[in-house]
Amino acid sequence: MVSKTADQIDKTDVEWQAQLTAEQYAVCRQKATERPGSGHYYRHTESGVYTCVCCDTPLFASETKYDSGSGWPSFWAPLDTQAVATAVDVSHGMRRVEILCRRCGSHLGHVFDDGPQPTGQRYCVNSISLGFVASDA
Repeated sequence: MVSKTADQIDKTDVEWQAQLTAEQYAVCRQKATERPGSGHYYRHTESGVYTCVCCDTPLFASETKYDSGSGWPSFWAPLDTQAVATAVDVSHGMRRVEILCRRCGSHLGHVFDDGPQPTGQRYCVNSISLGFVASDA
């Protein structure tokens, strides 16, 4: 269960479908997964902040992104622990920890305990669930 925030975004499925592409809707609202290696941000190396494609909440800093070899963008920590919520996911015959945008409830991916230090975590995120704001260089 994702706890509510003061600026929580609640939209109907029809409103989300009008805002998102069919692929974004499938991943973000219906918890689908993009094919490994297919996402725009998988090999992305620009400096900046990755945001929620549904509500623009800042989620991950490029400084925490690394190549996990998984086929999806991976981060060792969220930008702000309050921006990302977790929930138990028992779909597909396994137990995983789902990560969601706390503000809008968008499905982002899953977090695993096989990442690099300092956290030891791997936030494995669907590219299609992300936006990106480049740093002013």
